[in-house]
Amino acid sequence: MSDVIRVVVVDDHPLFREGVAATLDREPDLEVVAEGDSADAAVRLGQQHLPHVLLLDLSLPGGGLAALSALTAACPAVHVVMLTVSDDEADVLAALRGGARGYVVKGVTGRELRHVVRSVAAGEVFITPALAGTMLLELTTATRAGSVGSPLDLLTARERQILEGVAAGRSNKEIARDLDLTEKTVKHYMTNVLQKLQVRNRVEAALLAQREGRRGLS
Repeated sequence: MSDVIRVVVVDDHPLFREGVAATLDREPDLEVVAEGDSADAAVRLGQQHLPHVLLLDLSLPGGGLAALSALTAACPAVHVVMLTVSDDEADVLAALRGGARGYVVKGVTGRELRHVVRSVAAGEVFITPALAGTMLLELTTATRAGSVGSPLDLLTARERQILEGVAAGRSNKEIARDLDLTEKTVKHYMTNVLQKLQVRNRVEAALLAQREGRRGLS
């Protein structure tokens, strides 16, 4: 089925890895195509299977961040989600800046994990809510340094609409449909938004948008 989301799970704890795989595989729209237990296996399986989503532990033989870097370079179409016990601020930032599309702390329910996989496969980003508040401050400090007011003051009305869509977790395709634009046009606006807000990627833009939304995005 073309609409089945293909997933690779990489974790060096067999019982946990097998549990995650079973949780996902029981859903008709999710298929675990491979499992691995090291950084080398993550890169190899990513290249071999080109899954929609690759769940990656941070503490792997060979290093989860090293695997993330290699996967981002070799398989940019593969959306990597870190699934780890670490809630350390430095680890979260390193993962996001390394290209991860999500960061989830182990302990989430099966339902939550399936939601994350589906969301990330659709082009959205996800960070465990408990970590988001701390990350927002870190990610926006540089943007706010030396500036007055909100960084969103730099955006046009249309760019703000695009950012609102990002904050709501919608994909470029969904934003384009909502605003009666082409997906290519939305991507163009997103490029401008990233440059103006001085953030590195869609993940950081989403976090910034969520923070500013609480301050009055509209």
